[in-house]
Amino acid sequence: MKFQTSILAATLLAGSALSAPSSRSLERIRARALARQSHPMDGTGASPAEADPNAEHRTTASKVSYSKNWSGAVLEQPPPSATYTAVSATITVPEATAVAGVTGTQASSAWVGIDGDTYANAILQAGVDFYVDSNGAHSYDAWFEWFPDTAHGFDLAVNRGDVVVVKVESTSPSEGVAIIENQTSGKTVSTTLKAPSPTATLAGQNADWIVEDFQSGETMVPLADFGRVEFTGCEAKARGKSYGLTNATVIDIEQDGKVKTHTTIVSDSELAVEYVR
Repeated sequence: MKFQTSILAATLLAGSALSAPSSRSLERIRARALARQSHPMDGTGASPAEADPNAEHRTTASKVSYSKNWSGAVLEQPPPSATYTAVSATITVPEATAVAGVTGTQASSAWVGIDGDTYANAILQAGVDFYVDSNGAHSYDAWFEWFPDTAHGFDLAVNRGDVVVVKVESTSPSEGVAIIENQTSGKTVSTTLKAPSPTATLAGQNADWIVEDFQSGETMVPLADFGRVEFTGCEAKARGKSYGLTNATVIDIEQDGKVKTHTTIVSDSELAVEYVR
């Protein structure tokens, strides 16, 4: 599904960029601003392809990288004389399941973004986090971020099974827009962002569709079993032209010597990321 420009314009003109936080979400929003942060793709200690338990499912055309924190797909190079200026996808919010033997709250995040892979100075991104605590209680947050700033919460109710359209668009290397439309509830939120520092401008070198093990404070949160996350309608724009997942690099999470995700590019516009049990 394409996120139409008319929706972007109407949302911004309506001034609905960021509605006032409700009391039930204010605490999580404040905590997010203090602690929650995505990070660029961390490929240190990546596993060789032959150690990948998903190798038999790969196509010979797949380009596969391994990361401690990212899984999904990235267009790692824009077309000649162009940069990526918008990325969008439709995501069905999964239900996180606690991994046995892991204490405390576990979480995962699904988002779209610009940069953060081969260009790591900045990421313009937006998405949804899904949590499960030690009592089995679930919670969900919609958010936006311009890394290296921390994430900020949208006041948008999100629940498992909701279908959300997520888009980020850069209007210049130092300014952009983040939009999330919850098609299930009919609510849309958006905000404008600016680069948090002169060194954190976008280069438009990467278009990202990612499930992440994000960071809280100085440590990564325990990765929840997110089951399967599907991205449909995957689209990146560069110089007004649309690009899909053809030629994207597949990324899977590898932690402690174990590959924890299985990413499949289903078609030029569809991507699936599965948690490996």
